[in-house]
Amino acid sequence: QLQRIYGTAFASQKELDQYLFQLEEAERRDHRRLGRELDLFHIGEEAVGSVFWHPKGWTLYRTIEAYMRRRLDGAGYQEVRGPLLLDRSLWEASGHWENFRENMFIAESRDDRVLAVKPMNCPGHVLIFGNRLRSYRELPLRLAEFGSCHRNEPSGALHGLMRVRGFIQDDAHIFCTEDQVTGEAIACCKLLLSIYRDFGFEDVEIKFADRPPVRVGSDAVWDRAERDLKAAVEAAGLTYTLNPGEGAFYGPKLESHLRDALGRQWQCGTVQLDFNMPARLGAEYVGEDGARHTPVMLHRAILGSMERFLAILTEHYAGRFPLWLAPVQIVVASITSEAAEYAAEVARECAAAGLRTELDAGNEKITYKVREHSLAKVPIMLVVGRREAANRSVALRRLGGKEQEALALGEAVARLKEEATVPSSS
Repeated sequence: QLQRIYGTAFASQKELDQYLFQLEEAERRDHRRLGRELDLFHIGEEAVGSVFWHPKGWTLYRTIEAYMRRRLDGAGYQEVRGPLLLDRSLWEASGHWENFRENMFIAESRDDRVLAVKPMNCPGHVLIFGNRLRSYRELPLRLAEFGSCHRNEPSGALHGLMRVRGFIQDDAHIFCTEDQVTGEAIACCKLLLSIYRDFGFEDVEIKFADRPPVRVGSDAVWDRAERDLKAAVEAAGLTYTLNPGEGAFYGPKLESHLRDALGRQWQCGTVQLDFNMPARLGAEYVGEDGARHTPVMLHRAILGSMERFLAILTEHYAGRFPLWLAPVQIVVASITSEAAEYAAEVARECAAAGLRTELDAGNEKITYKVREHSLAKVPIMLVVGRREAANRSVALRRLGGKEQEALALGEAVARLKEEATVPSSS
């Protein structure tokens, strides 16, 4: 009986050691493992491919969402919210029914209407734009949504938070004139890179994905879309590589690939240029000439799926999140029961300063408390005993450090508040 045996060869012991190190590190950083250990989330058989967020995981999620809202507000986006279930007729008109139906969850209403759970937000945003006749003076119109999407992924493709069936997409669609495409695409690229820097990703590769084999629209429209998007990325001064045939079925796209702490690449944000969908759904505006025109639409996601980005972030930091992101930023731990009342006061002071704080005034030894909260990867511990209570001070201990720094309570709170400031790159 014949057996097939696979092997991997390395040119040197150093390369083999590096490969084995990568495997060990990837396992140690696996977001599914850290999700359990840090009590962030779980995925169960009761909802295959969907996430049960635990309090700490949801705090992390909301921190990221709040940061994104602030950045979008500053960039001139208006937030909207669309329905989850939409009629089959819309998906037929948009082209999704023909090109994406196998990935959609289909439902029927009591009046025999066929509905689909939205796999993406774009048709809904076109309907919001087209709900009334717009003027060219309103363009560019930037509509953003943290939209709940569902895709009927095969069970074998599901992988923790990286590949799920139900997810939130930080989606936006920019309706503009063709003359405005370059400026809007440049602004999108700058915003993408700025946000990635804030999250600790400096190494970003841009890929240009052109027309796929299955698509909507004429070749002439695709020629125009690809030309305009290439001109925009070149005007932004960004280098890019080609990703042939990987565009969306309605338009070409720019893909942002982030490199994490292990050197792995992850695709996150996209900027897609679409001449097709607004026309298919009848979106129009009145131009300066008084005639009706079809807007150009830029599809734009920065993080992509919030779930997937959170998984990438967890593995990048191995669960040791920067202070501004950490679900629990500070634990105040008492050494003795005599310091419990003062420890509670310290915790209140930290919380009043906007710091996410937990109090550990239990009877366990301080060495046990340090170990437990280190395993939970809490960035800061404030240790207090009789001496600290008498002096109204704290002993500040950082995750991974062995030294403690004695600080007055007010000084410690002010310093930590400053350190926990949400970043904002320009």
